[in-house]
Amino acid sequence: MKIKDLFSVEGLRVVVTGGGSGIGRAIAGALAENGARVAVFDIDAKAAEAAADELSRGGAAVTWSAVDATDAATLQQAFAEFAGVDGLDVVFANAGISGGPGFLTFDRERNAASAIEAIAPAFFDRTVAVNLGSVFRTIQAAVPHLKARGGGRIVVTSSISATRVETLVGAPYVASKAGVAQLVRQVALELARYSIAVNAIAPGPVATGIAGGRLQSPEIQARFAEHCPMHRIGASDDVVGAALFLASPAARFITGAEIKIDGGVTLGVAD
Repeated sequence: MKIKDLFSVEGLRVVVTGGGSGIGRAIAGALAENGARVAVFDIDAKAAEAAADELSRGGAAVTWSAVDATDAATLQQAFAEFAGVDGLDVVFANAGISGGPGFLTFDRERNAASAIEAIAPAFFDRTVAVNLGSVFRTIQAAVPHLKARGGGRIVVTSSISATRVETLVGAPYVASKAGVAQLVRQVALELARYSIAVNAIAPGPVATGIAGGRLQSPEIQARFAEHCPMHRIGASDDVVGAALFLASPAARFITGAEIKIDGGVTLGVAD
């Protein structure tokens, strides 16, 4: 098989939740530019519309919907409207929020506001509802359409925080992403019989608008870069290669996998 066919996403019908900004926007853009028909779902209607309008100017087939990915009924309706036309091939469950800073600062001093006893239960619940609950609800809404098609792909945005303890990242985020990682493996096993592959991409720190744009600060980026062997923080575009791969025929026999995209952060500090 030629490379252009092996990695092709042309004609695929794809939904991207949280597609109005950050990693989701980058994934939606890469898919659309390579011929996929993309639906951008985002709780921020203006962001979703702006992303779809910008991508459509180049002739790509992109639609958008204002969707709260924690709301099952809204998700189901949005999937039905998109998939009811031509079906569904790939879903990117990407919606997510920050879980706040960790219990230590960059200077290894205790951060009292993020101590476990100081975390508001409502904040913890909201983080888990968005980061884990939205993945669960997105998969639930998508699976009937993928089964009807006879198979497909689900790609979940997890995090390196899913499989390691953190000092600079809040406990609510770590707990929610650990749940995401296990949910991906569980659902991958269940859905393999139906030729539905379920995989995860696990980025390290990426400069997006999450956490109020905290990671877009040059000072914060420099401090995170100290922990990265490649000496920089990630960008949204660093994630799209793995996303395109998992959506393409090249990944047709891969399920239950997690691809870390962290510049070596999980390997440890080098020089």
